[in-house]
Amino acid sequence: MLKLFTKDFWDVTARLILRNKIGILVGIISITVLFSTQWKNMRFSNTEANLLPDDHEVNVTYNNFLNTFGEEGNLIIIGVKDSTLLSVEKLNAWNKLADSFKDYAEVETVISVKDLQKLVKDTLQQKFNLEPFIKDSITSTAQVNKLEDELFNKYPFYDNFLFNKKTKTIRTIIYLDKAIVNTSARKDFIIKELEPKIKAFEDVTHLDVRISGMPYIRTLNAQLIVDEIVWFVLAALLVTSLIFFLFFRSFRATLISLVVVCVGVMWTLGIIGALNYEITVLTALIPPLIIVIGIPNCIFLINKYQHEVKLHGNKVKSLQRVITKIGNATLMTNVTTASGFATFILTESTLLKEFGIVASLSILAIFILCLLIIPIIYTFLPYPKDRHLEHLNKRWIGGFVNWTERMVKHERIAIYSVALVLLIVSIIGIYQIKISGSLIEDMPQDSGFVKDIRFFEDEFNGIMPLEIMIDTKRKQGVMKLSTLKRMDELQELITETPELSKPISVVDLVKYSKQAYYNGNTKFYQLPTSQENSFILSYAKNSTSNVDLLKNFVDSTGQYARITTFMKDIGTDKMERIEENLQTKIDKLFPKERYTVTMTGKALVFQKGTTYLVKNLAISLSLAIILIALFMAYMFRSGRMIIVSLIPNLIPLLVTAGLMGYLGVPIKPSTILVFSIAFGISVDDTIHFLAKYRQELQANNWKIKVSVYGALRETGVSMFYTSIVLFFGFSVFTISSFGGTVALGALVSATLLFAMLSNLLLLPSLLLSLERSIANKEVLKEPAINIIPEEDDSDDRNSNI
Repeated sequence: MLKLFTKDFWDVTARLILRNKIGILVGIISITVLFSTQWKNMRFSNTEANLLPDDHEVNVTYNNFLNTFGEEGNLIIIGVKDSTLLSVEKLNAWNKLADSFKDYAEVETVISVKDLQKLVKDTLQQKFNLEPFIKDSITSTAQVNKLEDELFNKYPFYDNFLFNKKTKTIRTIIYLDKAIVNTSARKDFIIKELEPKIKAFEDVTHLDVRISGMPYIRTLNAQLIVDEIVWFVLAALLVTSLIFFLFFRSFRATLISLVVVCVGVMWTLGIIGALNYEITVLTALIPPLIIVIGIPNCIFLINKYQHEVKLHGNKVKSLQRVITKIGNATLMTNVTTASGFATFILTESTLLKEFGIVASLSILAIFILCLLIIPIIYTFLPYPKDRHLEHLNKRWIGGFVNWTERMVKHERIAIYSVALVLLIVSIIGIYQIKISGSLIEDMPQDSGFVKDIRFFEDEFNGIMPLEIMIDTKRKQGVMKLSTLKRMDELQELITETPELSKPISVVDLVKYSKQAYYNGNTKFYQLPTSQENSFILSYAKNSTSNVDLLKNFVDSTGQYARITTFMKDIGTDKMERIEENLQTKIDKLFPKERYTVTMTGKALVFQKGTTYLVKNLAISLSLAIILIALFMAYMFRSGRMIIVSLIPNLIPLLVTAGLMGYLGVPIKPSTILVFSIAFGISVDDTIHFLAKYRQELQANNWKIKVSVYGALRETGVSMFYTSIVLFFGFSVFTISSFGGTVALGALVSATLLFAMLSNLLLLPSLLLSLERSIANKEVLKEPAINIIPEEDDSDDRNSNI
């Protein structure tokens, strides 16, 4: 029976590939066409990335809030900070602009200065009426002055709602239809209707209009992600193909590699479509990632083919040896890389699961494509010309390999000392790492919409909604004076918190009602006494206007109330402190047997999601280490070899974590990925080195020193080549306008560079230092996954890869 991954298995695989060329190519084309039919199922995410499991307590609380009060992230805010706005012509134009949005089906309602109304007492009817501040339009400067005086000085209910009386900043709030907030209709309205209309208004009035709100931020952010996918793919193709060409100096080899990785990208997009996944900020990274990972596969296979051709001139025999020798090692490296990504599947986060599934399947797919397409295409091509083989004689890289060999031979103590110092310094740096739960930190800080976010933060203390829901556990419990007083005391704490905006709730409406009852006297903008409450409520019950206002703050049963505030974009530490302060006050004010009070909102959900991901980072990284350790155990059947293989790959991760601490790069959804990705890729070098090391042991009668130096000379160049490709490949992500993607690219690139040096210096040093323990033939008996030995007529110790 044929065992998997033995020499016989790979011999049979090589024969099948080379004898069924046409059938395999037709099969690849057919699968590619099939995958292309799935592209139509790809769609860009219209919702925020939910980092938490659906059944997580924070998500359950948030969904309960939505079920009670509906979607809370449907506000688009437009604002102007310009004293000239308070003129007859421009104020009328501003109100006309707001009115024009009311005609759109996508808009639920619009609240502008013109829509603000006074609550006025009708003594005869014993009810409150609503009267507008502005009837039709403004005709004189006197009307503007009166409006300004009333809004800024006489009606505190509206203070900091549509205007900032200190800076005279005025804004309009557009409530989108809740049904379209998480659909593509939101994007169409914002891009095709909202932005052009505001641009036309700016051109006419020469006012600088700022736009923000979660639907607007999400739309522009998603559009940037879409635009960057194309740039990432093109940049990854350009950089990797350029490096490939510099190594091989062959347009033919470069073109073949580009064909392979392009087909790989097509398959990746097909996998996303077939699985009906949305393109998120994470899955958008996979196509360029496949290019970066696929090119090193091409380097190994093409370089081996050219080396074999140069040795004996037999093209068919060369292609067969490419599959039998390099196929095995490449399979192992791709499996370990895929394993690093696959660990995300075991997390409870849907976002990470989808990323892990698509990435791991795509990596295995690119391996299969490389193994099939490259040997088959070369069977149809003529014998390589001498200039195509010139790179095999290059000596410029020899100096680097000789340096690593000298270091391992004579400076082992120095290598261990540097590793130890780096380890200690890194551990100190790790303790300085902070966690960031910021919604907008990763967004392009130079973009207009992020500057607008900062504008509204300065003027109105933020736009990220934070909701507090109070369940009184009885119908009409909200309107009890005792409940209102408790809510008012909680609102005082919110008002005193600099990072939070002035809150608004039914409490403010009741205060406004009392002010109206006393004929608009601002001194009476306060909660009524028990005696006043009965009179005011009798007026309120007769008023349909109060019912309309009330539904925004209280549910239809009167059991649930909401306090809405907005928060600045603050870090996790500050948010946790604020949450703790609020929770302490809530516990003091609202007895648990009478009230259930919960905090929620998009900003809080995202912050909790980041904290959850940090916990999952340790789990996914541990799983990646365990998986690869098991793989090493299966391959070498030696506990000491597992330790020797893991140490050189763990130290670079610790160094990178330390760098994050020293450079102030926080742990966040984007940088969390660095460790599992880098570990899965960097361990490839270890596998190549140890695979060649085993071959050398068998060839040199189990002499450790000779074998270590032989493996170092042979694999040093291949590690250098692939590490350079990976380094510059991941560096492509630093062109992103998203801070998180830049950090991901830079950190993975740095980790892989450290890993290359660690595998070339620390790994062979450890093997030599532990030679007595690991030289035992019983320890190094026949591996479970057989490493194909070298044939006698082609001593590959002189090859580059």
